[in-house]
Amino acid sequence: MDTVAVNNNFKSEEYFINMGPQHPATHGVLRLLLTIDGEIIKKVEPDLGYIHRSIEKMSERDSYQQIVHLTDRMDYLSSHINNEAVCLTVENALELEIPERVKVIRTILGELTRIASHCLWWGVMGMDVGALTTYFYGFRDREMINDIFEETCGARLTMNYNIPGGLMFDIHPNFVKRTKDFIAHFKTKLPEYDTLLTGNVIFQKRMKGVGILTKEDAISFGASGPVGRGSGYSCDVRKHHPYSAYDRVTFKESLKTDGDSLSRYQVRIQEMWESIAIIEQLIDNIPEGEHKVTTKVVIKLPPGEYYQKVETARGELGVYVISTGTKNPYRVKFRSPGFSNLSLLNHIAVGGKIGDLVATMATLDLVIPDIDR
Repeated sequence: MDTVAVNNNFKSEEYFINMGPQHPATHGVLRLLLTIDGEIIKKVEPDLGYIHRSIEKMSERDSYQQIVHLTDRMDYLSSHINNEAVCLTVENALELEIPERVKVIRTILGELTRIASHCLWWGVMGMDVGALTTYFYGFRDREMINDIFEETCGARLTMNYNIPGGLMFDIHPNFVKRTKDFIAHFKTKLPEYDTLLTGNVIFQKRMKGVGILTKEDAISFGASGPVGRGSGYSCDVRKHHPYSAYDRVTFKESLKTDGDSLSRYQVRIQEMWESIAIIEQLIDNIPEGEHKVTTKVVIKLPPGEYYQKVETARGELGVYVISTGTKNPYRVKFRSPGFSNLSLLNHIAVGGKIGDLVATMATLDLVIPDIDR
């Protein structure tokens, strides 16, 4: 404990305290070592490793089909999108021509996944700053998407539906109707999010001007997703490097320039509206055809290095594979969005209060298994 002289009459003391690894605001087993002077934060040191499962090393011993299911254990709120990233890497390496039906279905599922993730984020974001009701609103809407997922692939969280070459099986006969029913429902409920939380004067005072990240710093730290776009950094992979069916839909990239916690919050709210628009453009135009192409039972990528990136609910996920031509990759590296986004926490938290740290961290939307692989 260091003693710092303030003036001749008063002294302040710097304390070192642990926030986590078991803490409701860390959204997982993340330990933050805080250096504080009273309520003022002097330093934030993230400490990882509590949920490390060596996923990248496991990938070296598994086949390419087996690697797919490991990725939905990372950012488990972006399961479909993570799975798709590995499948795209393999398909591009093999130069497989994927059916148009698969591309459209994958895109719809990806946007449903994004909405479901943002609904959960919004619900717990409110709880982090003291608004309990948001949890029930957000999970009410997310459950409808989970019901669609369960009927489609049999799972509600760690889902496996994408495979190299397409989909495990075709969509359920109820898929189109249930998706359209959800969109009709959610378009009436999303405005409630603004009524309940966005426009709340207490909430706005907690978020405005807190945790400011400039555009230059966002680029320097490698921030992506809503964290980067909240600082005016145009980094949406769906726009800049379209994959699946994103080249055939019209949507806006959500950008804010203030770089504070409120901006990052507003980007995610806008993204849900854009996800609705993407799904509406595709749901009545799913092409007929096969739901997969036939691949060899044992997949071997040509020798070389391959990289594919996608836009998850938290930002850019990159899959880097080194192949020596065998059925197992020589090396697999996942560039997860949460790792880079967490790295800037100390930069934007220093000088604020502990309550500001909780609000700021909520707008980073951390999923710890995505970081601690």
